[in-house]
Amino acid sequence: MNSDKIKLYGTLTIGFIAAVLEFIFHLPYYAQLIISILGLLLALIMFIDMIKVLKSGNFGIDLLAITAIVATIVLGQYWAGWIVLLMLTGGDTLEEYAANKAKSELKSLLDNTPSQAHLVSKNDLVDVEIDDVKVGDELLVRPKEQVPVDGIVIEGNSEVDESSLTGESVPVNVTTGTSVMSGSINGENPFKIKAEKIAADSEYQAIVKLVKESETHPAHFVRLADRYAVPFTLIAYIIAGLAWYISKDPVRIAQVLVVASPCPLILAAPIAFVSGMSRTSRNGIIVKSGTALEKLNAAKTVAFDKTGTITMGKLVVDDFQVTNGFDEKTVLSYAASLEQNSSHVMAEAIVNFAKEHNLSLYNAEDLKEITAKGIVGKIQGHQVKVGQGSFVTDQKVEEVKGSGVYISIDNQYAGSFSLLDQIRPESKMTIQKLKDFGIQNILMISGDKKEATEMVASSVGITKAYPSSLPADKVRIIDNLDKDYHPTVMVGDGVNDAPALALADVGIAMGYKGANAASESADAVILQDDLSKVSTVIKISHDTMRIAKEAVLLGIFICIALMVIAAFGLIPTIIGALCQEVVDTVAILYALRARSDKL
Repeated sequence: MNSDKIKLYGTLTIGFIAAVLEFIFHLPYYAQLIISILGLLLALIMFIDMIKVLKSGNFGIDLLAITAIVATIVLGQYWAGWIVLLMLTGGDTLEEYAANKAKSELKSLLDNTPSQAHLVSKNDLVDVEIDDVKVGDELLVRPKEQVPVDGIVIEGNSEVDESSLTGESVPVNVTTGTSVMSGSINGENPFKIKAEKIAADSEYQAIVKLVKESETHPAHFVRLADRYAVPFTLIAYIIAGLAWYISKDPVRIAQVLVVASPCPLILAAPIAFVSGMSRTSRNGIIVKSGTALEKLNAAKTVAFDKTGTITMGKLVVDDFQVTNGFDEKTVLSYAASLEQNSSHVMAEAIVNFAKEHNLSLYNAEDLKEITAKGIVGKIQGHQVKVGQGSFVTDQKVEEVKGSGVYISIDNQYAGSFSLLDQIRPESKMTIQKLKDFGIQNILMISGDKKEATEMVASSVGITKAYPSSLPADKVRIIDNLDKDYHPTVMVGDGVNDAPALALADVGIAMGYKGANAASESADAVILQDDLSKVSTVIKISHDTMRIAKEAVLLGIFICIALMVIAAFGLIPTIIGALCQEVVDTVAILYALRARSDKL
């Protein structure tokens, strides 16, 4: 059980025991004694916590509440002190509950870390813990498995998906002599590697280390309630001091401070944030804390990853050309007929392209697929090859804008496909909405090559792009942004984005593919395959902050009015505490408006 719950349950227990003693057994002295002793003890614990906060450079709202608790208890107004204590501990517990509820929906970062490796030992396979792998060990990587440690391929051919590590959407061909990174996903064929690094030094663990380092350097941020705490506290102390000085009655201090207890700050803001977080949840977004909503509201920079974020992370045919007098429909139909027998992501794109053109596909004979090169077979008596240019023909093939797939029919070069990562249809609209919210510094930081990155950036309205960025580069770019561009928001979906997500003031993960390092290190997670949720969560943050400010200010103005009245001795202490409950109720009801989607 966390400390906030312990304080709340302790406060409730104190109140229950004191009520029994005073109102059932008619022992008010013992009721006062138990509230005074345990109330002052809890106030002391809060004071120690507050000192720690002050040492970190922040001024919290607890000082005024602690003063009110002490003043009411010392001056014999113990029930008023207990009510203030209940509001204080209740607000802290409510905010902690909201944060824990959001985090409970996500899995641990380590869930995706490779945990075992298949060690080749004298022609036998032995499963070993990944931490037991030594440099020089021979390891087998099976189809669809993660590469356990950084190594070099010593036997076999396959393709590996490094998109979550590098941001490159096209699978990488691996063969003997090729280096592979831990955390990348193998394709359809097994291969063997020789470990070049132990697990702790491998690429995946290096990214995990970057995440942890980034999380230990959070940006300084002054929260909403804390911004109002200093002036409100000073006003309360001045009014209480003047009331005591003029009346010469010390009870006036307690009367003023009870109605000055900053419960609107303690309760209104957290309840508005919980309401806003509930609203984000209904919209398919998990926000882990109220502080994240505050930072989103104040954001001045939004940086996007490319692959899987601005784009779908799925290849589509961008251009198709035929040559040497071949018929366009025949070439496309033959290519798709052959590719429907392959599991390659490029093959899927070509098949889908043919189906979109309502073309008939044929059965192929004498099929043979050569890893990292292409596929060959016979269709209607014609030999058809689809794959890399050097595989399908000896002729010179043209350069294409995206990833190239070429086709030959009866050894005659017949045409080419240009495949690109598909831009999300909602990307351009999302960028424009962010600009409409006043966020002008919008970046794209991608591990992909320069041409692809800049083309995607210009298509969606992003003016500043950083191509060929490794995880450490993404961290450096975010870290080096001028303070005028903070708070910063980073939006990404892969393991390679995790360090930047952790370092940014707010990290938003596209987590619809399942919990991973990106989701774990982010402050918010989009659960649907929809980038427009980024602008949605920004709008909700704006609405939530507006409601929270209005609720807090409403409560503060009512409290100041009550303080002035109490300064003249017109509000007894216990009545003041009850008046404070009315103020709390008004502030809470107003703050609950943040749940509505109709703002």
